[in-house]
Amino acid sequence: MNVFLHIGGDFSVRVGEILSIYDYEAMKASEAGRTFLRKRERTLVDISDGRPKSAVVTDRNIYLSALSPGTLKKRAEEREKALYIVWE
Repeated sequence: MNVFLHIGGDFSVRVGEILSIYDYEAMKASEAGRTFLRKRERTLVDISDGRPKSAVVTDRNIYLSALSPGTLKKRAEEREKALYIVWE
């Protein structure tokens, strides 16, 4: 079963493809975060209209989202709860 997480704008990502979700400002503030972003620059997809709050990392792309990591976590948890209700 494919479960998708809406990460902002018109974009949704299959939950199984998400490796991690980071706070974008914290990422930019650390040397390791800046190095990671620099090395994966070609895979950056800015869906935040230039106002990123989070970086959603998949094996193919890094999506810069205007939604906070907390909001994305809450959405993912709500999706998971809905699946349990449907399948119980």
